[in-house]
Amino acid sequence: MNEVVEKKEIRNLSTEDLKKFLAEEGEPAFRARQISEWLWMKAAADFDEMSNLSKAFREKLKDRFTLNVATIYQSQFSSDKTIKNTFKLADGNIIEGVLIPAPERMTACVSSQVGCSLTCKFCATGYMERKRNLDPGEIYDQVVLIDRQARQNYGIPLSNIVYMGMGEPLLNYANVLKSIDRLTSPDGLNMAAKRITVSTAGIAKMIRKLGDDQVKFNLALSLHAANDEKRNEIMPVNEQNSLKALAEALKYYFIKTRNPVTYEYILFDNFNDDLQDAAELAKFCKHLPCKVNIIEYNPISFASFQNAGEDKTEAFAEYLRKQGIITNIRRSRGKDIDAACGQLAIKEKA
Repeated sequence: MNEVVEKKEIRNLSTEDLKKFLAEEGEPAFRARQISEWLWMKAAADFDEMSNLSKAFREKLKDRFTLNVATIYQSQFSSDKTIKNTFKLADGNIIEGVLIPAPERMTACVSSQVGCSLTCKFCATGYMERKRNLDPGEIYDQVVLIDRQARQNYGIPLSNIVYMGMGEPLLNYANVLKSIDRLTSPDGLNMAAKRITVSTAGIAKMIRKLGDDQVKFNLALSLHAANDEKRNEIMPVNEQNSLKALAEALKYYFIKTRNPVTYEYILFDNFNDDLQDAAELAKFCKHLPCKVNIIEYNPISFASFQNAGEDKTEAFAEYLRKQGIITNIRRSRGKDIDAACGQLAIKEKA
C-alpha cells in the first residue's frame, strides 16, 4: 500500500530543501533559481506557467508540492479612490487588504493573520477570532495583487507597503520577516526596505528581537494612550507590555537599528484628547527620535468610541509641535467602504 505524502507549499521550502529535492530527482541545481524566479519575481500562480521547465518536471512539482496563492474574491471602490480587497486563501479563509492612492505615493495595506488575538476595543478586527498566521507567500500575494490593481486602475506601481491590516505582525514574526525579505530581495519584488512599515500594538520582547535582527524597515507603534490606565482600558495587550516595558524595548531597538519610530495615536472624543494626554504623549516621545501620526477615528458598530472634534485635534497637534515633536494629522481613507484604519472585518463568508 502506497504511503500518502502530504504535499508541502513550495514557497515555504528553504533554498536548501529545494536543492535537496532537485538532487533526489536528478535535476541540475540551477533549476532552484529558475523555480525561485517563477515564484518570487514573476509571481506564478500555477506550476504550468513555468514555461522554461519541461512538462514532465512540472508534473513532478505538482505531485510533490502545492502553490497556494491568494486570489481576489471581491473589491470595493471608495469615492476617494481607495480600493478594499477581500482575498480568498487556498483553505477558504478570508482576509482583507487595501490600496490607498495618494498624489505622492501608492500604498498597500496588508494583513498578517486571519483575524487577531489582541482584542483592542476600538478595532473591528479585534472582535474577530484569530484563526491562524499567514504564510510568507500569502502576505506576498496581497502585495502582488494590490500592485497589479494600482497599475491597472491608476497606471502607477506600488511605492509603499504597510503591515497595518488584520492581525498583529509581531505575533507572526518569522513569516512577516520572510515576506519582507522576499519583497525587498533583488530576486523578489526588489522594493526598498524604507518603503515598508510594520505596525505593532506593542509586543516588547518582539520589538527587542527586531533590534537584534537589525531590521531595515520602519516600525510604527499603535500607542493611542500614554498612560497605562487608559491604555489598559482600550488595549489589553498593555497589561503584559506596559509603557515602561515598551519604552525600554524601543530604546533598545533604536540603539541597535538607529531607526526612528512612528507613534500612531487615535484621538477618541473625551477619552485621550485633552492637553494632559498630549503632555503625557510628549513625555513618552522623549525616549528616542520619533514622529507622531494623529489618526482620525473610524467608528465601528462593536464600540461606542467617537472621533475627537476638529478643534481638539488641532490643539493636540499644536501642543506636540511646540514640544519639538514632528506631528502629522492623518485623514481617513475609504471610510465609506469600511476600508479605513480599524474597520477591517469580514462581514460575509465566501
